[in-house]
Amino acid sequence: MWRPVGRTERDRGQVAIEFLGMTPLILLTLVLLWQFVLVGYTFTLAGNAADEAVRAGTAAEDRQGACQRAGMADLPGAWEGGASVSCGESGGMVTAEVRLRVPVLFPGAIGFPFEVTGHAGAVVEETGD
Repeated sequence: MWRPVGRTERDRGQVAIEFLGMTPLILLTLVLLWQFVLVGYTFTLAGNAADEAVRAGTAAEDRQGACQRAGMADLPGAWEGGASVSCGESGGMVTAEVRLRVPVLFPGAIGFPFEVTGHAGAVVEETGD
């Protein structure tokens, strides 16, 4: 049987061993990337919820109630549990602040001990009576 020059039997299975050694590093990298995706998505949800809350609050008679309902309306169920929406009005402006907890690996499970905050503000709409 022909064998390449310099190749010995000691090298057999080397690729399999190197792959097994790298598998935990590859899995850790994928887990960290997924967690960063969840953090980014939570920031997006908080900003969008604040925008929706302010939009609803500027046109409604019951500004506080409409603002808070709209802020919670479009949140996925996994983010609703730790969510808080606070709305206010001063100087002809409606403001909203939405706080969401960032889930750890799986939405709906445990969350990190910090919150992501989304802020929004808009001018109160005048009615043409």
